[in-house]
Amino acid sequence: MFGLTARHGSLAIMAVGLLLAGCGSKGIHRAPVEDRGVGVSKPAAVAMDPNTPLVKQLPGFENAGKPGYYTVKPGDRMIRIGLDNGQSYKDIARWSNIDNPDRIEVGQVLRVVPPAGDAVVTKPVTQASATPMTTTTLPPASASKPAPAQPAAPSASPALPAGDEEIALIWPSNGAVSASFDEVKNKGLDISGKAGDAVLAAADGKVVYAGAGLRGYGNLIILKHNNTFLTAYAHNQTLLIKEDQSVRKGQKIAEMGSSDSDRVKLHFEVRRQGKPVDPAKYLPAK
Repeated sequence: MFGLTARHGSLAIMAVGLLLAGCGSKGIHRAPVEDRGVGVSKPAAVAMDPNTPLVKQLPGFENAGKPGYYTVKPGDRMIRIGLDNGQSYKDIARWSNIDNPDRIEVGQVLRVVPPAGDAVVTKPVTQASATPMTTTTLPPASASKPAPAQPAAPSASPALPAGDEEIALIWPSNGAVSASFDEVKNKGLDISGKAGDAVLAAADGKVVYAGAGLRGYGNLIILKHNNTFLTAYAHNQTLLIKEDQSVRKGQKIAEMGSSDSDRVKLHFEVRRQGKPVDPAKYLPAK
C-alpha cells in the first residue's frame, strides 16, 4: 500500500515537472517576439536623428521662401523663369551655380536677383556694335514723312511711372493693333502684318534669348534694356540676331511670321521687373 502511494506520489511529481516544463517552453517562444520588437525600434531611433537626412536636399533649399529666390515648379523652364523675373536665364543659371540650364528639378531654389557687385546694367550700344546687315536706319527727326517700311520715331518720351529707369520705346512694327493688353488673357499687344514684315528693336538693348524654347511664343526674341525693362517679340518667321548680341533701337531683329500661332502677327510684350505691363503706356501715339 505504501509502495503504491509512493508510486502515485512520484507520478504526481513527474506530472508537475512536465507541467512546469511546458510553462517554461511558452516563455521561450515569447522571447523572439520581444527581440524583434527591439530590432524594429533601432531604425526608428536612427530616423529621428536630426543629423540623418530623410529626403534628398535639392540645391539652394536653405534659401526657399527668401526674397530674391524662386522655387522651381512642375513645368518650369529657365527661359520662362528669366522672363517672369526680368533677368537673363543665363545670369540666373550663373547665380545659382547651374552648369546646364536645361536641367533643373522641381523644388530646386534659384537665385533670381544679382548678388552684390554683379554688374547687370545694360550699357548703351555703340554704333560699331550694331550688325550692318540687319540694321534699319530711322528717318531723321526733322523728316516730314517717314519711310513707309519704318515706324515713326517718337516726338517725345512717354511719361514713365515714378521710380522706373528711363526708357523710350518705338513701335516694333507698322501694323495695326489686333489685340490689346489684358493682364490675364493677353500679356502684350498683338500687331498684325504680313509674313516677312520687319520686326524692329523697340530700344537699345542686349539679346538675352533668341529661339523657340518657350511654348506659345514660337520663334521668340527677348531684349534686356536695363535693370527694369525687358521686351519680347514672338511668333517670328525668321530671327536675325543671336543671344548676347547688342542691338540698337530701330534695328531689324526678325521677320514677322506665324510660328506657334494661328495667323501672322507680332506679339509684343513689355516686362517691368518681370511683370507684364501695357506696352501702350510706353509707346508713342500712332
